Amino acid sequence: MSEKKIMVDLREVNKRYGENHVVRDLSLQVYEGEFLTMLGSSGCGKTTTLRMIAGFEEATSGSIRVNGVSVENQEPFERNVNTVFQSYALFPHMTVADNVAYGLRIKKTPKAEIRERVAEMLELVQLGGFERRRPSQLSGGQKQRVAIARALINRPQVLLLDEPLGALDLKLRKQMQIELKRLQRKLNITFIYVTHDQEEALTMSDRIAIMNNGILEQIGTPKEIYEQPASKFVATFIGETNLFEGCVSRVSGSEVGVTLETGEATAFGERFTPGEMVAVSVRPERIRYSREPVEGFSIEAMIREQIYVGSVLKTIAELPNGNEIRIERLAGEKIPEGGRVYLYWEQDDAKLIHSRSHAIYDAVENMSFV
Repeated sequence: MSEKKIMVDLREVNKRYGENHVVRDLSLQVYEGEFLTMLGSSGCGKTTTLRMIAGFEEATSGSIRVNGVSVENQEPFERNVNTVFQSYALFPHMTVADNVAYGLRIKKTPKAEIRERVAEMLELVQLGGFERRRPSQLSGGQKQRVAIARALINRPQVLLLDEPLGALDLKLRKQMQIELKRLQRKLNITFIYVTHDQEEALTMSDRIAIMNNGILEQIGTPKEIYEQPASKFVATFIGETNLFEGCVSRVSGSEVGVTLETGEATAFGERFTPGEMVAVSVRPERIRYSREPVEGFSIEAMIREQIYVGSVLKTIAELPNGNEIRIERLAGEKIPEGGRVYLYWEQDDAKLIHSRSHAIYDAVENMSFV
């Protein structure tokens, strides 16, 4: 099997605005035909990264290559990438057909070819018959499809999407997620998608790149990101998790004993040493309970509340230190309605994480040597 072709290659990319270090030593490869989502909270550097790839921002240092070609010295219009924005940026005085055809007209493409390609694109985004309408006559979802068609008609090697569904209502947003993924698979174009919506990222992506404070925390498939978080930030940012802080008490092969504030627990992990501070991440659906202590665990909790949410029953258990642990089960399963329980988990259902902080990164970066 041949290796995947790298379509976008970022190496040690940094972006500073004065003293503000927005993107830090970012290295990232995006493959041909891949749907990669850059996910993170506001200010994490994801949109800045997208703008550097597009050419709207200049990297302070590092290299950016598209299809093997260095683009640092290219203007945005010289790069074989197109961008779709949240604001649509349609020309209000133009018809749908004219909006979609705009890029081809700038390139002086023959009129017959323009008509053919516009019709093809509008059919592709399910807007056939809308050629003569103006943006004011379209719904939000239709406007977004016009913006996507306009970006795709130039046949870019890479399509950059900056929170393009952010202005849509929830129902339409979910519908457009499915349509965008269908379109990407059909065209086999590399999509780089920016969002702060976790569910959107999990639904659409081949891989997800998690950004935090300008740093790439982790990149992987949705399953890898959810089940094997590389840091406490990723564990708490993606979905819901229970995080137990503690200290490694023993290591026996890949089995690691952890002393918690509220008891003892075990988990599987590699390259951990006794005395090391760690965090244990366990998803609510992976937490188990017993009326009697379980070997390897001594975590007592009191059942405090149960919440029925359709097909899921959410249970809140309180630890002796007051921290709340969340348990999820299918509504038909029985969970004690009150009283003391002992919490545990299957060892491979927990993720053991090395405790680290961006404070360490900042401290090293800001060190001055005399």
